[in-house]
Amino acid sequence: MLFNSIDFAIFLPLIFILYWFIVNKNLKQQNLLIVIASYIFYGWWDWKFLSLILFSTLIDFSIGKKLGTENNLKKRKLLLWTSILINIGFLGFFKYYNFFIDNFITAFTFFGSELKLNSLNIILPVGISFYTFQTLSYTIDVYKKRLTPTNDLIAFTAFVSFFPQLVAGPIERATNLLPQFYNKRTFNSDKAINGVHLILWGLFKKVVIADSCAIYVDEIFSNYQNMNSISLLLGAIYFAFQIYGDFSGYSDIAIGTSKLFGFNLMTNFRYPYFSRDIAEFWRRWHISLSTWFRDYLYIPLGGSKVSKILSFRNIFIIFLVSGFWHGANWTFIIWGILNAIYFIPLFLTKKNRKNLDTVSSGKIFPSFKELLSMSFTFLLILIGWIFFRINTVSNGLEYIKNLFSFNFKGGIQYLATERYTPELMVLISLFIIIEWNSREKEHPFFGKWINIKIVLTLLGLVTFGVYSKVADFIYFQF
Repeated sequence: MLFNSIDFAIFLPLIFILYWFIVNKNLKQQNLLIVIASYIFYGWWDWKFLSLILFSTLIDFSIGKKLGTENNLKKRKLLLWTSILINIGFLGFFKYYNFFIDNFITAFTFFGSELKLNSLNIILPVGISFYTFQTLSYTIDVYKKRLTPTNDLIAFTAFVSFFPQLVAGPIERATNLLPQFYNKRTFNSDKAINGVHLILWGLFKKVVIADSCAIYVDEIFSNYQNMNSISLLLGAIYFAFQIYGDFSGYSDIAIGTSKLFGFNLMTNFRYPYFSRDIAEFWRRWHISLSTWFRDYLYIPLGGSKVSKILSFRNIFIIFLVSGFWHGANWTFIIWGILNAIYFIPLFLTKKNRKNLDTVSSGKIFPSFKELLSMSFTFLLILIGWIFFRINTVSNGLEYIKNLFSFNFKGGIQYLATERYTPELMVLISLFIIIEWNSREKEHPFFGKWINIKIVLTLLGLVTFGVYSKVADFIYFQF
């Protein structure tokens, strides 16, 4: 079920009414309703994969309970690795089986041998990368005794399958979300209003910004060989705002929806395109994933508290795994390597934690130095996004080569013939201004009451929604 669909527009108020007016006096019934609603929400896409979520839930619930009573270190490690191997095994099979088979065949062919292996027609379950990491956080935290294992199967099932963030995050930690299912929840009008504002802003990002940019992104990346440098630059910029509007829009809707039911999810984006270096960007982009890798992979590997060589290794591992997590394609691996290369100089000069504050805090305009830093960082991000969007590494290299050929013949191509091209450029500019002015708040609508920005957003949703088809969120494929 898509957040930007009529189905969800009917589903959400119905569950809200049942939750607060029918089962509001019984915590277990509220949790059970969330489980049922979450399974309906996910099953709307393909009910057959519900068994996968249920199996993962039961495995980690059972292993967690066993870890709570087992004191033998070897047995505890065996239980932990059982959870890791089962969860990563499912993820690896559904997401990476064909990638490894195809690359094994290519490698053997290169050395003059023919390897006969068959790829499979595998459907990637929506959200498997997200809920797999969420359940793993529970097992790992119980193993490390940062969390007491739960005996409440309904609460744990609700935690794993919580529908607002089930298919595209934020990837919640068990230490944050699971305890919220234990406590009685009472309706808070301020929190609910804030949630509605977040949902509206998220829908605006998705329907108005991302889906409008998608029209041009698809055409430019499909015909990049015939585009001049200006058009290729616009294609990269439009994709940057498409993926940001799409993914951060989803996160806003998920967080806002959770607030309607009395839950607090972690912030997943903090105005990342105003970052002054790539380290700051990764503290502001897809925060739930980057902090997951930091806490469950980078730090256990030794983090930066080891030799320089091992620290470099750890950095490359983190970014490689992050790239590979996004998809079974060499383009994502190159994207990860690029980000590691961007990050290493900051690490070497000990400037990776230089920009921890909000840029130009309390000021209307950034300084020239800040503007230059943000522009250079955004350019680096754009180059990375080209590999993230393109279908092969060679095509990505060709796109970048043509981009920096400084061919300006014909001015802006293709776009001049399309509907509301100038309007889209103005729209993105206004979007940047709104985000800049809101960069020290949770979101632009932060507050209790309806204001002019909300009215304009609603008008934008209606206007652009008329011309937009109901489009999947990009991160559903991951």
